[in-house]
Amino acid sequence: MNGTNGKQSDFPDVALVPYPVIVAATKGDPDAMKIVLQHFSGYIASLSMRKLCDERGNVYFGVDEDIRQRLQARLMRAKPIQKRAFQQKRKQRSMKQR
Repeated sequence: MNGTNGKQSDFPDVALVPYPVIVAATKGDPDAMKIVLQHFSGYIASLSMRKLCDERGNVYFGVDEDIRQRLQARLMRAKPIQKRAFQQKRKQRSMKQR
């Protein structure tokens, strides 16, 4: 058995953004950027939630659009970690510790 007890998974078929899409988004491809933003839209919205007050003093939670836009912009400026560069930095750190 594969551990699912014969049931289908509740997760969508595409739970992760494919690496080539991420690379294309960091290179500026608008379609890839749209896919990445759509993938992370729920997470960005949850990070953007703030306690807000209306004109009568009632408190409610809502999405702070400024924070949401800043998070989206930061996501679009992100660069993928290059595996080789990461391994070289880790090797240099281990050499310094000796």
